[in-house]
Amino acid sequence: MTLRRRVVLSLEQALSLPHATLRFVHKGWRVIRIEPVPTGQGLPGDPNRYIGKRIVGEDRRSYFIAQNVGKESIALDLKNPEGQRLLRRIIEALDVDVFCCNTLPKRHRQLGIDYRTLSAAKSDLVWAGISAMGPDYPDVPGYDPAMQAMAGFMELTGARDGPPMLSGVPLIDLKAGDDVYGEVMAALLERSETGRGREIHVSMLQSAASWLVTTMPLLNFDCDPSEIGRVGNEHRKFIPTNAYPTIDGFVFVAIGNDLQWKRLTQIPKFAGIANEVRWSNEGRHRERAAIHEDIAAVTRRHTSAELMEDFRRATIPHAPIQTIAQVAAMPAVRTKMSSSTMPDGRVIHLQPPAIDLDGPAHFAFPPRYGEHTQAVLREAGLGDGECAALAAQGIVSLGAPDR
Repeated sequence: MTLRRRVVLSLEQALSLPHATLRFVHKGWRVIRIEPVPTGQGLPGDPNRYIGKRIVGEDRRSYFIAQNVGKESIALDLKNPEGQRLLRRIIEALDVDVFCCNTLPKRHRQLGIDYRTLSAAKSDLVWAGISAMGPDYPDVPGYDPAMQAMAGFMELTGARDGPPMLSGVPLIDLKAGDDVYGEVMAALLERSETGRGREIHVSMLQSAASWLVTTMPLLNFDCDPSEIGRVGNEHRKFIPTNAYPTIDGFVFVAIGNDLQWKRLTQIPKFAGIANEVRWSNEGRHRERAAIHEDIAAVTRRHTSAELMEDFRRATIPHAPIQTIAQVAAMPAVRTKMSSSTMPDGRVIHLQPPAIDLDGPAHFAFPPRYGEHTQAVLREAGLGDGECAALAAQGIVSLGAPDR
């Protein structure tokens, strides 16, 4: 049985919400992104359009591409009551299933995009919003680096004696986006039984804090500060886990139990690091620093390949520390990548979807700013003359041709 293709309308910019709606694209759904009309101040539309290397024209640069494949783009002035009426008309005419936004909550009513207003136009609409701290904190902006600091992630990242550090991946943006995706799916399942829509608010702070499962609960148990602070590449509980130097780089080793420790010390070159205290993880905690020094003294005398072959034979969890290019070249990743075709015909390869898709993982190139405004307005029942009049009034932007 083929399920009905859902329609998602999303007032989105930056990364968090575009990441969420990309997952709907991966499901084969129709995603229409809404961007503001030009104001005469700054570049029009999503600021992320203008970040990174120029790929196609001015408004599709490298940082914008991956999270916006397979989408449509319309430009509306939601500060104008006529633009708000137009939004509601589109929701009704296109039978929109899901409306999403990542606008400051204090602006929801001002723009006519709050759940109460839009659900009056379509009662079974699923509404989902991302903000820094949810509707109880309506004027707090949310950006991943600042949220990593606020949510304690930076306090957990970096060397033990070094400064707080950002993660190399925008974890909170992506976590909040995944939470929107999951909650929308749950709401649509509920709707199939109740016939009613639902309002969903995702707080980036709360979403991030939900991942503190290995640290925050320890506050109940008179924990040592080292258990909830920075430890570099070590693991707070399982000893030894670390990145160790080799002749030609580093290798990461993770010992998760006493049996794995025994297998490690049975490798001839590591036999000298064993003693009676270290047979248990509790004992290894007491000699944590010395163990790391002893292992490093061994590993720096051998190549990464030699050590990894030893670890493979002994069934020791380990991994090379790879560059992004090396990850992209792995068969397990390369064969799962999504792709798109640029306007010049060149196929580009993008990150893989989170799970295997039912259909092809090839998606249309991201849209120009306002590229689909006129087509969507026609679908909502407006004639070309009406579209031109709305554009002349600045209520919509019909976009610009490829340059």
